[in-house]
Amino acid sequence: MYEIIQKLHSWWAYVAFLLLVIAVVNSLIGLFSKKEFTPNDKKIALFALAAIHTQLLIGVIVYFVSPLGFASLGQMKDAALRLTSLEHPLMNLIGITLITIGWMNHKKLTTSKSKFKTFSIYYGLGLVLILSKIPWESWFN
Repeated sequence: MYEIIQKLHSWWAYVAFLLLVIAVVNSLIGLFSKKEFTPNDKKIALFALAAIHTQLLIGVIVYFVSPLGFASLGQMKDAALRLTSLEHPLMNLIGITLITIGWMNHKKLTTSKSKFKTFSIYYGLGLVLILSKIPWESWFN
């Protein structure tokens, strides 16, 4: 069971990453080209939000069933175990929180520029934090 959930978490990461990159690039293009914020722009951001939250839910399950997750939490001298048991989950949680805050904040804004700017900043920072603690060696195996 663990292997299936772990593979799903790894596979879905590509989908979530791609949608998040598309949302960040779309918001930057909208911001710098001064275009109007459309329902399609909102959908792109929403799909990225949904994908990253789905990844979070799968990740929480993996964290508690994996021998490299919660079970290894006290082993801080081992860099690989520290990454999988503390750094990766914590940094991703902070990144996803920023993305969620960006989604919530855009609802209060009225101008296209402010919406694109909000998505660019919050989704962009969330993406950077998530990328900073991906276990890269497992992405290319």
